[in-house]
Amino acid sequence: MVAVLTEAAGDGRLTLGEHAERAGQAYTARTLGELSVLTADLAAPGAQPIRLDARRSVAAIFARDRREGRWVVPESFPVTAIFGEVVLDLREALLQSPRVTVFATVIAGHVQLIVPEGVTVEITGTAFLSRRSIRGGTPPVPGPGQDLPVIEVRTFALWGTVKAVTPRRSRWRGALRRGGPRR
Repeated sequence: MVAVLTEAAGDGRLTLGEHAERAGQAYTARTLGELSVLTADLAAPGAQPIRLDARRSVAAIFARDRREGRWVVPESFPVTAIFGEVVLDLREALLQSPRVTVFATVIAGHVQLIVPEGVTVEITGTAFLSRRSIRGGTPPVPGPGQDLPVIEVRTFALWGTVKAVTPRRSRWRGALRRGGPRR
């Protein structure tokens, strides 16, 4: 990203002041959406260093679907579970925006979000004979001038479950790194 900005400054498309300002914003950016804006006017859409695809949806109809690993979470996207199960593992995901909206439609199915610590989850919407829950983790406390990521799950659920989970850190994992449990 900074290389593209430096190249633009060398070509004269950016002044040194603009380059310094955008490079500073690139180093402090917390989401991909903030980064993509910095080079939007410098290159054609196909030549952008970060390309975001907001058209992807997740659907499990009489099936299971799982998103995990390193993937880009668009600013808003639909999730559908009809007699199926969807698991969205966001622990390694890259958020496009500080506020992500998931539109979850659940009919006799299950949607589970696995979120890292420091991310706030809000579940809103309509639920008939369904269960919605948020478990684990302590609510994050923002520092001065800091915006924490928020994932809003807007649901329409009928005979299903929508659950957000923040896994607890294992005490054993830390003990194993230190050379075994202490006595």
